[in-house]
Amino acid sequence: MTEVARLAWMAGRIAAAFDALPEEQAAAAIAAHINQFWAPPMRRGLLAADAAALAPRVRRALALVRPPASP
Repeated sequence: MTEVARLAWMAGRIAAAFDALPEEQAAAAIAAHINQFWAPPMRRGLLAADAAALAPRVRRALALVRPPASP
């Protein structure tokens, strides 16, 4: 499994944890989790991923994921 595939899988598992929430709340919760707990290289990798490889809720959350500061 590639690093990007692993990050997509991890983000999908986070999204699944918020399945009970309405779409907007889920996107905000997914992004908040990623912003708080993912290291900058992980966020950078997820933001660079092909959107087609991501779960729909993860794609919606990407707009709220903060890009890390330049290395």
